Amino acid sequence: MAPESDLVVLYDGICGLCNRLVQFLLRHDIHDRLKFASLQSEFARVALARHGADAADLDTIQIIENYGRADEKLLSRSDAILRAGRALGGFWKFAAATSHLVPKSLRDSFYRFVARNRYRVFGKYDTCLLPEPKQRKKFLDL
Repeated sequence: MAPESDLVVLYDGICGLCNRLVQFLLRHDIHDRLKFASLQSEFARVALARHGADAADLDTIQIIENYGRADEKLLSRSDAILRAGRALGGFWKFAAATSHLVPKSLRDSFYRFVARNRYRVFGKYDTCLLPEPKQRKKFLDL
C-alpha cells in the first residue's frame, strides 16, 4: 500500500450507521487515502491482534494509521473518526481539527452513547454489504 493511502478503516460490517459512514467516506475521499475492512474479517482480526485489540469488539470504529509500516498505530472511537476527517481534507480536515478542542473523555463518552444505540436507531444487516465494483479495490477483506 502506498504511503498516501496508509489508513485502514475497520468498521462493523453489519451496522447500518457504520455502513453509512463508509459510504460517506468513499464519496469524500477524493485523495484516495482510505482503505476499508470489516471488523468481522480475518484481515481485521490479524491486524488488530498486532495491537492487542479484539476484532470482536464491534462497539468502536478503528483506524490503523501507517498500515504495514514500522510506525503503525491504532486509533479508536472519536480519535479514529477525527483521523478519517483529516484524511478527507478541506472542510472535513478543519472540522476534525476544531473537534480536537473538545476533551477526549467528552468526545468518547458521546461516541459510546451513539455506539450503544446504533443498531436500534440505524438498523443491522444480516451480512456485510458488498461495495460497488468500482470501489472494491479499496476493501482489503474481499
